[in-house]
Amino acid sequence: MGAGHAHALYVHEHSPVHRLPPEVKIAAAFTFVACVAVTPREAVWAFAIHAVALAGVVRLARVPVRFLLTRMVVVVPFLGVAVLLPFVAVGDRIEVVGIPLAVEGLWGAWNVVAKAGLGAATSLTLAATTEVPLLLRGLERLRVPSVLTQIAAFMVRYLEVVVGEVQRQRIAMTARGYDPRWLWQVRPIATSAGALFIRSYERGERVHAAMLARGYAGAMPPPLDEPRTTTRQRLLAATLPLVGLVTTTAAMLWSRGT
Repeated sequence: MGAGHAHALYVHEHSPVHRLPPEVKIAAAFTFVACVAVTPREAVWAFAIHAVALAGVVRLARVPVRFLLTRMVVVVPFLGVAVLLPFVAVGDRIEVVGIPLAVEGLWGAWNVVAKAGLGAATSLTLAATTEVPLLLRGLERLRVPSVLTQIAAFMVRYLEVVVGEVQRQRIAMTARGYDPRWLWQVRPIATSAGALFIRSYERGERVHAAMLARGYAGAMPPPLDEPRTTTRQRLLAATLPLVGLVTTTAAMLWSRGT
């Protein structure tokens, strides 16, 4: 899997965020999301600061806002749960446009929406500024077990191969006048899935044998032109998590004092 292998969430740009080493971006994103997760839900102002800081990173990375919003549909299931909380929670209630809603449920809904939204936006920004091979390389530099990064790398690479095989099978079935779409036509679909599994398994064995013949010993060799992380890059990457850490700490102190 070459370095030029991009994915659907990647935005090709040459911003300062794109040029940051992947390991510092991963560490920064993880720290920021952790800060958001432990922020007291009553500190609405703290979530506003988190959102402004993240928006600054998005702008610096030159990632289109519409690009992020269209891909944040991943949080829709969480929003569905959040909508139900004010109706099913117990405790004190207030009327909103004539509808009695639980106060605890409203706070719970806000907590889910704010944290899920900020977490998803942070992850999407990381994915939009870092290609898959660099993400995996960054995880290796952060001492994630090699077996996990290797499995992820092969999964990403050969998922596209399997999807291509599925498309070819579908075209072949359609060309022969058979296009199963209903539940009672599940038998040919199951047969095709079995054939796909056998082909994928055999392909995996051939690829593994070829890699062993070329000296593969459980880990990919590091790139020859691997750049070093500079102090300036570390400071730039630390800006977002530092803002998140200071804001969360202040929010916790404010919550204890109220």
